[in-house]
Amino acid sequence: MQEQAAVGYGERNFKPVIEKCEGCERIVEEAGTQFCKSYMVPESKWRLGICNFATHAKPEITVVTVKVNPLKAAKRASAKNK
Repeated sequence: MQEQAAVGYGERNFKPVIEKCEGCERIVEEAGTQFCKSYMVPESKWRLGICNFATHAKPEITVVTVKVNPLKAAKRASAKNK
């Protein structure tokens, strides 16, 4: 049986992590360079906002309360029952 040599992250076209990745648990260091073990191009995961693989950053959820006019709500409810 033939043994396969371990191939490094740098040899598999993985790109180094960016500043926004600092603190993530998915970072692997090899030959003095840090790589993401989940995604080959970490920079593109942060392009549209937060990386979905990030273990150190959580998305902010904002709850917006809407004021409802009770008179209008009552009129709409009575119109639906007709």
